[in-house]
Amino acid sequence: MNVTNGKATSYRDEAVCTLQIYPRFAIKPGQGCILRVPKEATATTVIKTALATLGMDTSKPYVLVEVQEYGGEEWVLQASDQPVQRVLLWPRKAQDKHPQSDGYFFALQEGSYDRSIQYDVMTSVRQEKVAQGLVNRGFVTQQPQEYDDLCNLPELTEESILGTLRHRFHKQKIYTFARNILIAVNPFKFLPIYNPRYVKMYENQTLGKLEPHVFAIADAAFHTMLNKKVNQCIVISGESGSGKTQSANFLIHCLTALSQKGYSSGVERTILGAGPVLEAFGNAKTAYNNNSSRFGKFVQVNYLESGVVRGAVVEKYLLEKCRLVSRGKTERNYHVFYYLLIGASEEEKDEFKLLCPEKYHYLREVTLRTDQAEMKHEFRRLHQAMEMVGFLPPTKKQIFSVLSAILYLGNVTYEPKVVGEGLKVGPESVLSAISDLLKVKVELLVEALTTRKSMTANDRLILPYSFSEAITARDSMAQSLYSALFDWIVLRINHALLNKRDLEESVPSLSIGVLDIFGFEDFKTNSFEQFCINYANEQLQYYCNQRIFKLEQEEYMAEGITWHNIDYPDNTGCISLFCKKPTGLLYLLDEESNFPQATDSTLLEKFKQQHQDNPFFVQTPVGEPAFVIRHFAGKVKYQIKDFREKNTDHMRPDIVALLRSSECSYLRQLIGANPVAVFRWGILRATIRTLAVFNEAGRRWAEKHPIFISFLNISDLGLGSIRELHAKVLQSLKQFGGEVPQKLRLSTISVRKSQTVLNVILLFSVQNLIDSHSLKFIMGLKQHNWATRSLLHLHTKKKPPSISAQFQASLSKLLETLRKAEPFFVRCIRSNGDKREMHFDDALVLQQLRYTGMLQTVRIRRSGYGAKFTFKEFTDQFRVLLPKEISTPQQDITNLLTKMGLPSSSFQIGRTKVFLKESERQILQEALHKEVMRSIIILQRWFRACLMRKQYLREREGIITIQVLFVWLARGCLVIANGSHSYSPRVKNCRNPTIKISRATRVQEKWNASLDREITDSNELRQLDEFLGNQVCVDELSETEKIFFLATTQFRDTIKTMYSISLLFFGKCYQTRVSSLAGLQKALEVPLVINLFQSVLDGFIRGELKRLETEPCKVKERNRRKSKRDKCPDGPLGHLFSTYQVTIMQSCDQCSSYIWGMEKAFMCSSCKMVCHKKCLSKITVNCTGQCDRKKEGEQTLHFSVPLCALVRTAESVPFVMEKMLVHVEMNGLYTEGIYRKCGSACRAKELRHILEKDPQAVSLDNYPIHTITGLVKLWLRELPEPLITYSLYNDFLYAADLPEASERVRAIYRKLDELPPSNFSTLERLIFHLVKVAKEETHNRMSANALAIVFAPCILRCPDSSDPLLSMKDINKTTLCVEILINEQTRCYNQKMEEIQQLENVEAMAINQLKLRRQNTRPKLDSDVASMEREIEKNLLERIRSIKKEK
Repeated sequence: MNVTNGKATSYRDEAVCTLQIYPRFAIKPGQGCILRVPKEATATTVIKTALATLGMDTSKPYVLVEVQEYGGEEWVLQASDQPVQRVLLWPRKAQDKHPQSDGYFFALQEGSYDRSIQYDVMTSVRQEKVAQGLVNRGFVTQQPQEYDDLCNLPELTEESILGTLRHRFHKQKIYTFARNILIAVNPFKFLPIYNPRYVKMYENQTLGKLEPHVFAIADAAFHTMLNKKVNQCIVISGESGSGKTQSANFLIHCLTALSQKGYSSGVERTILGAGPVLEAFGNAKTAYNNNSSRFGKFVQVNYLESGVVRGAVVEKYLLEKCRLVSRGKTERNYHVFYYLLIGASEEEKDEFKLLCPEKYHYLREVTLRTDQAEMKHEFRRLHQAMEMVGFLPPTKKQIFSVLSAILYLGNVTYEPKVVGEGLKVGPESVLSAISDLLKVKVELLVEALTTRKSMTANDRLILPYSFSEAITARDSMAQSLYSALFDWIVLRINHALLNKRDLEESVPSLSIGVLDIFGFEDFKTNSFEQFCINYANEQLQYYCNQRIFKLEQEEYMAEGITWHNIDYPDNTGCISLFCKKPTGLLYLLDEESNFPQATDSTLLEKFKQQHQDNPFFVQTPVGEPAFVIRHFAGKVKYQIKDFREKNTDHMRPDIVALLRSSECSYLRQLIGANPVAVFRWGILRATIRTLAVFNEAGRRWAEKHPIFISFLNISDLGLGSIRELHAKVLQSLKQFGGEVPQKLRLSTISVRKSQTVLNVILLFSVQNLIDSHSLKFIMGLKQHNWATRSLLHLHTKKKPPSISAQFQASLSKLLETLRKAEPFFVRCIRSNGDKREMHFDDALVLQQLRYTGMLQTVRIRRSGYGAKFTFKEFTDQFRVLLPKEISTPQQDITNLLTKMGLPSSSFQIGRTKVFLKESERQILQEALHKEVMRSIIILQRWFRACLMRKQYLREREGIITIQVLFVWLARGCLVIANGSHSYSPRVKNCRNPTIKISRATRVQEKWNASLDREITDSNELRQLDEFLGNQVCVDELSETEKIFFLATTQFRDTIKTMYSISLLFFGKCYQTRVSSLAGLQKALEVPLVINLFQSVLDGFIRGELKRLETEPCKVKERNRRKSKRDKCPDGPLGHLFSTYQVTIMQSCDQCSSYIWGMEKAFMCSSCKMVCHKKCLSKITVNCTGQCDRKKEGEQTLHFSVPLCALVRTAESVPFVMEKMLVHVEMNGLYTEGIYRKCGSACRAKELRHILEKDPQAVSLDNYPIHTITGLVKLWLRELPEPLITYSLYNDFLYAADLPEASERVRAIYRKLDELPPSNFSTLERLIFHLVKVAKEETHNRMSANALAIVFAPCILRCPDSSDPLLSMKDINKTTLCVEILINEQTRCYNQKMEEIQQLENVEAMAINQLKLRRQNTRPKLDSDVASMEREIEKNLLERIRSIKKEK
């Protein structure tokens, strides 16, 4: 190959190459074709050039073949392959000129008609060899081996970390671990990896076991909190545009999903709804981020110790108010303004006087032509989120009115007055709109916007604003109003998130905090906001360094283990520049803000004078009004303009006075200095208005009804109590330091006119007025300093703290909260600076990795020890693996770790702690699990051996006894045989026992005559119940009739609980029940009772046979409807879909399209599949959470088989299970210890074998009842997945930990609805069976608790992969869940039976009344009386029919 381009000869640096192509055609074979092609030319380009040169037909398909004869290979190049790169892999001699004789050349030949291109001979070894050759020559970038944990990199350098992140990013794997630190690279694109099935996938999984994901961090924090009982926090850090807000949303979504275990208190819904509300009012589009948080927030989710959400608190930091009035050219105002203007309906636009966004001065910089559809959707989403938080429609209207008024304030203009001093404000339409929206007078509004009031020692001055001062006052009013609105929204959200138990100190709780604070910012123009934001990031970086490096290494040194310190970037000098007293920048700023004559220039000079020698403070030229600070993330230049003004930006007194004069009570709430006082005054105002309304209504009623006034007793009005109540109101107001308004100083004369009902209303209102503990509690939790609004009280002389002082105080409290919790870190990385989707900027990412110290972080995480145990914690957790007697813990632990073969570098023993690598801890945990399982198996083996030994001894003793009796009988027969001749005459006098048939024998012979019949219809069972009820009479009963009455009454209760029954089987059970009631003393009455019952049943059967002969068609119709009902589909391919409200953007698992936040979707409760409603009919994938239905005609076993393979329909119960339960209910309810005692193992194996072969032919009467009950338990235990599935096991445990009994019941039944239909039906049948067993506790000694102890391991067991030691601690919880089910169903059963009994009594009364009326009716009556009697009789019949129907 020749490469030529001018005078150059190097083939590596040139762009034009020479190739020789040899055509394989019939014409001139072996003749080469020399082509000059670009270096990047593909095989397609080379083929077209060769065909044009040779003059061949271009309509046929051709391929270019690389021939290597020495290797015996031919490789057909694909269309995108580059032949020049192939040549560079050949030997050096063949590269310059590649004639056919050298064995390396290209051949042109005809391809297949389908134009397919395939490799002829190409093994995987050859592919690797060729790829490696391309990499070695520099034509292809080497693809690094994929590591999901940076600590596993073989070579730890900045380049290897960057290459790993880049490689994973291009595969759309944006998350990477560094042990327990998650690195998230923002793709600026939504990825479909946040559906509920991912939450389920990462639930209760070891960190690092699955692919890195933000849900893995949430799950690790959640379960660490539960296991260690220690508060957790998740710190999200990164610069602006790195995706911190989205990561926080994903974390909150996962934490609430993990906590919804059986019971959703509504707090989760409020937490999820708070996110979109805060984003709409506090986020905006910036140059680096389309959804940048312009405030910081810390969401602390509080939990009960069981893991159920108890409440939450949202804390906000430093809202960027200046964005409201000014921002960059490519940036936008807060989202909520655009949502409102574009998404509002026509009625809302008229109500709030909304205009187009371009007509507002505060929004005029940006055009919205492409985002309108998205804005409309976001406005609907905002509406739904506000409803989730608890904002009522009137409240939302008031909020939107304030937003509209703020926008109109930006349109206020000023011009000098023609006559006199001052400014003229306008236009009139804008002022009128603001007045209507804020409910203030136009005159007061104009006065507040154009003048200011100043107080002197002896006078009050009113001074007009200059033009610049007026603009500042206008913007200050808008900023103050929006800031007050945002604070009020945060307050209302916290009030909605409050749980009543938070007011009780006795309730222990845990918490997980998620910190989403503004990222590091460096814009073209940086002001006071960026100054505070970057200071917060410096503090956050210092906290991370403390937790990751300093405290970790100090602990290693204190424990005396071998360790080499790792240096890390320290930013304490920069923090001291900000906050060191007395020369820190923040303190100098506060000092200058207090001087009336100070300016921004004097502030800058003081900065430079105090810190001219500080290495973190960079001097600027003298004439430039700016200064530079060297942050941990780089240098940032700050413009000194407006620093002092923004630091003291409080609500001005004139604006406060204007807003306090508003007729809108909501606006007065916004500007209130103390929300508690505002809340109390609001209730008091409502009370007074209520009094006035009732007084006016009473006066008008008295005017219309003067005759009734004289009957009123004035003494009944309770005047004394009203006076006391009035005094109580006044006293409560004085306690809060407020003056009592003159309107409230009511005389008792005006109170006398109120009605008695007013006392109740007033008492209720004042009781609420006095009790505002919840609002006080929120104000105590919130770290906002409400002293900034102390200007509401003009008499207060103390100045409020500055904005920087408040921010510094709240930041200190935040760091104090973080230090008390165990942290997890999420490092967010901005992938590029242009917000391009899936674009990885190496330089930008590397810069972020450097200033965050990622290399040092990975190094200490790889060299350090992730698992730490004190000696006591280690011995308690791994006691099974250690020797029985531990004398020296250090030596015993060392011997254990060495014995297990762990490398010496993977663990160290300190003075008081054991340090392990995370991988070694997992190995130790697996060894513990295996040892515990081995011990359990040994215990089971010994226990079974003891049982078998006991059974063997019992059988041996029985055999010996039988042998002794047999010998004794044999001897007795021998004696009788020897003396038979002498005693033979006496035989004639012996009575023959077969001559007389006893009553019991007669009953037994007649028993099976007419009972060979099975009732399967509920109507027929009901008729049998009514028939038996009609046969019972309670007047003067004999002993036989008493037993018959009791047995029949009890058995009627049994009939009401039956689905189907065989009368033959029914009679045998009745006989058992009668024998139990009669006892030994009345055993002779049993045959008489059975004979009586036999005659009653014969009468019922004869009547039913006659009825069926006359109504054959109805039976067929009934059977037809039943069969149709059985064939109803269960759902799409086994899925259990229910409605699901999406809180974060997700993707449909069927069509892969987006599901936006707050939309309704459908989610399968079993496999967590999410899809649109329209996609339900298109689903082709079976539910992975359930097994496939068995095919028609397929033979299957009945034990150790998935439940869904044993049922014909989803709502039916397996045949074997139903057969055994019915038999136990008919024959064993009176057996003592029915489920406590065990039957014979041999008989159980025999019965199981028969049931497996032909369950319909087996007769359970031939087996003891304890054998059958034991087989019931065995059938449940051998199910591959228990009735309460493994996926719901933890949910039931959480439900058992709820504090209140009603909550536990509600939570358990809510989770039962998520079971598959077959599991639900079988569990329902089993629990009902246990209810019937528990009702006979007096006979079988099986209470609900005893049954729960027996059946909890059968139907609610943990997965086999769970830690057996931990699962043993859950036995009490599983038993409690089953006991709750039995008790609740027993309560429902008793309630239904009482209702049926009441209906029967009413029915009997109605029937008796009808009989008496018919008996006493005279034959000749008047027509009117006769019609009346017929009407009464008709009503009685209708009443009887309705009672029967209801029963």
